[in-house]
Amino acid sequence: MDASFWSSDTNSFRRFTPESLAAIEERIASKKKEKAEVKGKKKDQRAEKKLTPHLDLKTCKKLPSLYGDIPEELVGEPLEDFDPYYSDHKTFMVLSKRRTIFRFSATPALFIFGPFNPVRKAAIQILIDS
Repeated sequence: MDASFWSSDTNSFRRFTPESLAAIEERIASKKKEKAEVKGKKKDQRAEKKLTPHLDLKTCKKLPSLYGDIPEELVGEPLEDFDPYYSDHKTFMVLSKRRTIFRFSATPALFIFGPFNPVRKAAIQILIDS
């Protein structure tokens, strides 16, 4: 397929920031609120649209070339997830030099180290280094 077929949004690599995490938490809260409102309606009236993870964006697979080249400064850095399935999950992805996808939880590790903690960033660097 032609790369121009895909929207320009898929070709952007955005860093995972505290604002990104706040946006994810906001989407999770709105989804819970929406589910609570729908729960009052009849079950046969609601039509839920279930998202599934993209098979080409699975963990430990190589990032498809249609997403473009990874800027050198973003290799090994936490990025917002491309997969719409994870838009309401507290996760972020990290890409290695070989374009391998690693996905991590944005919840505090060991109940201490948040996703932006320097110790956790160092541990992620060690994990993805070939």
